Amino acid sequence: MSDKIPIIATGRVSEHARRTLDIVKRFVEERCIPADPVFSAQIDQCGADRWDHHPPVIDDLKTEAKKLGLWNMFLAKGHYKESPGFTNLEYGLMAEQLGKSRTASEAVNCAAPDTGNMEVLAKYGNEAQKKQWLQPLLDGHIRSAFLMTEPDVASSDATNIQLSMKKDGNDWILNGQKWWSSGAGDPRCKIYIVMGKSDPGNKDPYKQQSVILVPADTPGVKIERMLSVYGYDDAPHGHGHISFKNVRVPASNMVLGPGRGFEIIQGRLGPGRIHHAMRTIGAAEKALDWMLMRINDPKKTPFGKQLKEHGVILEWVAKSRIEIDAARLVVLNAAIKIDELGAKGALKEIAEAKVLVPQMALTVIDRAVQSFGGAGVCQDTPLANMWAQIRTLRLADGPDEVHLQQMGRNENKRGQEVTANILKQAETTKQMFAKYNVSLAHIGPKSKL
Repeated sequence: MSDKIPIIATGRVSEHARRTLDIVKRFVEERCIPADPVFSAQIDQCGADRWDHHPPVIDDLKTEAKKLGLWNMFLAKGHYKESPGFTNLEYGLMAEQLGKSRTASEAVNCAAPDTGNMEVLAKYGNEAQKKQWLQPLLDGHIRSAFLMTEPDVASSDATNIQLSMKKDGNDWILNGQKWWSSGAGDPRCKIYIVMGKSDPGNKDPYKQQSVILVPADTPGVKIERMLSVYGYDDAPHGHGHISFKNVRVPASNMVLGPGRGFEIIQGRLGPGRIHHAMRTIGAAEKALDWMLMRINDPKKTPFGKQLKEHGVILEWVAKSRIEIDAARLVVLNAAIKIDELGAKGALKEIAEAKVLVPQMALTVIDRAVQSFGGAGVCQDTPLANMWAQIRTLRLADGPDEVHLQQMGRNENKRGQEVTANILKQAETTKQMFAKYNVSLAHIGPKSKL
């Protein structure tokens, strides 16, 4: 794998990262991908109790991963003291491999939403919060959920968040609802990172929100239901609709301080968007692999020819290769920018990757589905589930339209500058016409009249 690092990135990848990347690839290909069907079977075996257990194959994979030194690679070098020493770029290359398997990211303790939550605690948590919650997460002993989106407001605009936080002595009292609380169904999920409105009267709409740590077993917290994604319930991980009724939380659980919610979520979502994009590149590669297997199947001969002998199919393959490779460069460029300037200095590049990569992957997966026909939309291949999961990424961490609007607004700021430059060039052209005594010739047929 290390010999396939894009040439623009080779000089930025250490020898240690190269060796680790090769180990990651072998672990994913030889252990995790074969374990994916076992993971699903162990969930199905639990039947109605599927939310009360997690597949034991995960624990075995975690043990193997730790022995191989594959653990918490997502914590970027230079940004977190807990980092194992890899840059965002180096982890990006590894995450691409993880994205090819349902079990791989959790097996190496690099699964969402824990990655983003660990980053929040590592970057903004105090020492007591780190000891109580970060260390067990880093060790893989517990899991977590991030609660921001709400059912009754347009959560794509985070200033709309309504879950109330009211100070009462040394506690905060929480009331409201959250949904799409990914990971909340897992019996190992012990801590929620919750965003709510603590100062609704503040004139600055970006200082009305706070982030607080809520233990999952706090009285008044209730999982109302688990939501499905295109029919998949994603047990035992799941996506919860959770209510808070007079939930009392110690003030010491507040992260960074009241009114700092926006600062925290922006710091969390930047790297998180890149992590999703990195894994999605791997999913697209996996879809292309399945398509190649299908079109080379000698048993599939529509109209007397193998699928690979039909021109449109080879065009799909070529387009998929181009689109995957181009998207990878966008992701790696964003990772490099984060390494050099931090997430705030790479907002444009992060948004580009967040918007582009899922759309690319959905297109590639759809081609693979089409090549399989009916088999592509059922459980006989991983393609249908992959499409459902990646489709959510166009909504997760902010819908595409929000990012496109911001990017378009920023790009349009160049409007006056480029207009002035084009007009200046036109004036220079006019002066040069006069100097050389020429004019543009409008070549065409002469009138016959």
